[in-house]
Amino acid sequence: MKLFHRMGRRIEITSAGKMLQIEAQKILDQVTLTERALRELNNLQQGELNLGSSLTIGNYWLPEKISKFKQKYPGISVNCTLANANDICGGTVTGLYDLGIIAGEVKLNLKKNIVSEIVGRDRLQIVVGQSHPWFDQPEIMVDDLVNTSWVMREDGSGSQQAFERALQNWGINPQALDVALLFNSSEMVKAVVEQGVGATALPELMIRKELKLNTLRSIKVLDSSRAEEMAIIRPILKLKHLHRFQTRIVQAFEEILCQDFDHNF
Repeated sequence: MKLFHRMGRRIEITSAGKMLQIEAQKILDQVTLTERALRELNNLQQGELNLGSSLTIGNYWLPEKISKFKQKYPGISVNCTLANANDICGGTVTGLYDLGIIAGEVKLNLKKNIVSEIVGRDRLQIVVGQSHPWFDQPEIMVDDLVNTSWVMREDGSGSQQAFERALQNWGINPQALDVALLFNSSEMVKAVVEQGVGATALPELMIRKELKLNTLRSIKVLDSSRAEEMAIIRPILKLKHLHRFQTRIVQAFEEILCQDFDHNF
């Protein structure tokens, strides 16, 4: 079977050669994965873990998990990239990350290549600063949400997606809100709202200190018909590729992620 054609001084690969090249690359990829797995056999004393996390989760929820993992496996190098939820989902699909951790949902077009599992939950709180008219109100009705200006995150943000989904469930068109400012950072959103510019919806994880210091006030939103509080609870998801090989390092970190999670919350 010929793998190459000689054409004068040139050599051209045949169809059989191209097929062999593809299969050989698969073997080389498997060798790389096997070498990585073998390095981990020595009680997980060395190796690396590549994580991707959405911004709020990476800044406020994940550090404790990474710290526990490093205490148990000090020889493992942990690399963590922070980006918005959509980018983390995409990076998990392409193999950029061993695991992705986001708050919210996976886009429909990526779900076929991703396995997701709930490893925690976070609550979005509608908050205002001290100079906002709602600051001294313990609660508002859901219809009042359209009566103030808003400071928002960008479209790719998991927090923004969860808030807009909640609005739709409450019968409010997100387009009906007066969006005064749009930022790609929740920290910027928080800082601006603390100064009294509009209202926003932020993860409870990142505003605990501000609520305690009373620089932000959490506003209860009540259903107009039943006077019941309307909460925005979103899952914290662990993401991994459906078909990619999972190393022992990844499995060990997954165990850390799932510790202390109350599934009944």
